[in-house]
Amino acid sequence: MPVPEPPPPADREARFNALFESTHRALLAYAVRRVTEPADAADVVAESFLVAWRRIDDVPDGTDARPWMFGVARRVLANARRGHHRRLALADRLRTHLTHLTDVVDAPSGPGSDVEHALARLSDDDQELLRLVAWEELARDEIALVLGISRAAVRVRLHRARRRLADQLAQQASGAREDLKRSAAGGQVMGRWARAHHGIEEA
Repeated sequence: MPVPEPPPPADREARFNALFESTHRALLAYAVRRVTEPADAADVVAESFLVAWRRIDDVPDGTDARPWMFGVARRVLANARRGHHRRLALADRLRTHLTHLTDVVDAPSGPGSDVEHALARLSDDDQELLRLVAWEELARDEIALVLGISRAAVRVRLHRARRRLADQLAQQASGAREDLKRSAAGGQVMGRWARAHHGIEEA
């Protein structure tokens, strides 16, 4: 028995358009009543019609097309729910795993350290480059892949970033020394004032 020829593309498109026009409102109402977010219902309907387009030759004619589409939407919803539950379970496992990791992973320095303060004053590009080296311990070839640049560019940028970080640390150290000097000078003035004030009280 000869295999029947598939309908021409124009006929398939016409069948799909007719199916969409006759069922999309009912299908959207079906989905809206079964999800929590309207955007999710739109996704279900869109996915259902993608299935219908791929299987347009299997869509029954006449009034049976509507319940057939409901069946497709029902399976799309079930797949979406299973996928959602799998994502939640995976997220829970990752959260537990990462919580344990935070107990053993040490950052190079704390958020209030001199290095962190100096790093925060650099550009975002410099910060990312230095953190890839210090925190992720990546080699230059690996950093080149991460940033999408050449190894030579990594070498030049890393050298400049380290120099700028050193400059920031030096400025912080210089500022700290100046603050210490001012504090010491203020202490001496207060000491002299206290001694003089004590003498006045005695007089």
